[in-house]
Amino acid sequence: MSAPLTLDAVVAWFETLSPESLARIGSIYAPDARFKDPFNDVRGTEAIRRVFAHMFVQVADPRFRVTERWQHERGALLLWDFTFRSRGATHTVRGASHLGFASDGRIAWHRDYWDPAEELYEKVPVLGALVRALKRRLAA
Repeated sequence: MSAPLTLDAVVAWFETLSPESLARIGSIYAPDARFKDPFNDVRGTEAIRRVFAHMFVQVADPRFRVTERWQHERGALLLWDFTFRSRGATHTVRGASHLGFASDGRIAWHRDYWDPAEELYEKVPVLGALVRALKRRLAA
């Protein structure tokens, strides 16, 4: 039996994520793992692999950089910057991942927290103006 997966190995996998490294997803995620973000809620390594594979189709040069991390006995919190190119410009999305680990260290559940309104919608020409106006109206 191999040694349990470490948080360092998980972070290294995310920071070097590529279409080729998706073949190793079963060494990072438990077979019935759950992944949830603002756009997806899936279960199982094949469904999670499809989410990441879709990212490589949608944007150019996607890259995660973990900026901070906290670990406890059965989980971790990662703060990250996600950079990518789209429509000739480089964009950065800042977010957090809350991870729960199986007994072998693989990810049993993964929940991403980030604000699509601020990080994406506000940057779309027409939609952005509407989102910014709505935020101004709702602000205290």
